Amino acid sequence: MAIALAALLATTPGGSAAEPAAARYTMVAFSNASARDLDVYESSDGTDFQPLKLSAYRPPAGFVRDPSIFRHTDGQYYLTHTTADGANIGFARSSDRITWTPMKSWPVPLCCALLPGTGDGKGPVNPFGITGSAGFRDGPSLSPFTTKAWAPEWFIDDGRVHIIMSMSTGGGFVPYLLTALDATLTRWSWPVPLDGLNADRIDTTVVKAGSTYHAFTKNETKKVLEHAVAPALRGPYTFVPPGEWGTLVEGPTVTQLPNGDWRLYFDAYKAGKYLYSDSSDGMKTWTPPKELPGISGTARHFGVLREPA
Repeated sequence: MAIALAALLATTPGGSAAEPAAARYTMVAFSNASARDLDVYESSDGTDFQPLKLSAYRPPAGFVRDPSIFRHTDGQYYLTHTTADGANIGFARSSDRITWTPMKSWPVPLCCALLPGTGDGKGPVNPFGITGSAGFRDGPSLSPFTTKAWAPEWFIDDGRVHIIMSMSTGGGFVPYLLTALDATLTRWSWPVPLDGLNADRIDTTVVKAGSTYHAFTKNETKKVLEHAVAPALRGPYTFVPPGEWGTLVEGPTVTQLPNGDWRLYFDAYKAGKYLYSDSSDGMKTWTPPKELPGISGTARHFGVLREPA
């Protein structure tokens, strides 16, 4: 392994250094101008982001929406993103964050019929107390066909590489977990739902603080961000009071600042602004949202990678 596990956990989504210090933040984003081009930014404080390379990457086909970045044990940076082809997630890699090489997209397999928590969350509650009908909100999906796999997010846990994605089998979105089956990131496990987050939630991202997993997700019905915690990555998650982040928001991304505080970035997509909110007490309470300077109104649903400076 080219990078020690301790270093890996300090430089990837889901991990953080034991004692926060000077850092380099890499942001990958698409923009209002183009969902086909990846823009790369850099910051030393998580607030002032400057362009490292605009239009750094365009996939061979489709979009590069909702990008997420991490650095693997081989020293390479890896990108995953939403494509235009609904049931496929895209990949690319780079040695310098500037020049990217496309990798083969991953077609999400047939899955999830009859699994608890996979229904679309719509329709009436089943009056007979029996789940399983596609016509009732409390029943699991009866369809095995993946129609959309969106907003994939890297998560590294105990040296294992995972992707959290928002997936639909024809109705609302459900958060699912994929796990890499080898170090090449070309083979992936069967998707499994994150227990407790349930249906009609999208753009889920997870960060680990101590022994607790914190999930931030968009409630598609209410158009708000929610916060849930769990003792394990797969759950079960329990919702806790969120910050006052407003409505018509999406695309949450979380990182740790050099002073140890946690920062949540999110896209106020109707207002055309990118906002952030900070927590200094272990993600219990959050500051009122502020507009992210420089790139607010330009960048859309981005991912942020924190590395030691």
